[in-house]
Amino acid sequence: MQRTILIVEDEPSIAELQRDYLEMNGYRTEIAVDGEQGLELSLSGKFELIVLDVMLPKLSGFEVCKKIRDVLDIPILMVTARREDIDIVRGLGLGADDYMTKPFKPAELVARVKAHLSRYDRLKGSGSGFSTTELEIRGLRLNPDSRRAFVRDEEVTLTTKEFDLLYFLAQHPNHVFSKDQLFERLWGIDSLGDTQTVTVHIRKLREKIEEDSANPVYIETLWGAGYRFRP
Repeated sequence: MQRTILIVEDEPSIAELQRDYLEMNGYRTEIAVDGEQGLELSLSGKFELIVLDVMLPKLSGFEVCKKIRDVLDIPILMVTARREDIDIVRGLGLGADDYMTKPFKPAELVARVKAHLSRYDRLKGSGSGFSTTELEIRGLRLNPDSRRAFVRDEEVTLTTKEFDLLYFLAQHPNHVFSKDQLFERLWGIDSLGDTQTVTVHIRKLREKIEEDSANPVYIETLWGAGYRFRP
């Protein structure tokens, strides 16, 4: 059965290129040309992944992403022409699963779409690869069945990828994972030279679970090596 992808992009040439490559790879696509149309179509429930541009008329990609995430848990892949960190941080902080910067190779878009759909399927099915064991470590409690996280008995709201990353690290205390390893394990594809997605997710996690994000007690950075969860 064909998977259905929504492309929210106001530049016709880019939208058509994305559509052509995705349809060549067996996906069914629909294009929205502004933020309002993109939001309306996204909330219709008929799409399994959204490719969302940041700079859109009427509603920005950030606004659309936030409103979608309030209702749906499907993968969102943001696309931006601006490389400033603030755009990336805001996008991922609002619940996007990944981002790509223009210009990019269409084959990379297809690879990421495949990976995110595969990852989403595994998380929703019995073959998610995650244990169903609740973890409780020094005031941090993670329940993979309900996908809820608590710090000192207060619930914190995590995006899908934030929960996956935190639970994976907590499952492997004292094990050092490089950014490339985390990206491949949790996003399902090679990092393609761009590991900033992992960096941003770690930063957002620390803001949510650490008393002092500048002096973390849960997720430790080992410079030049990667990250490890301190038991």
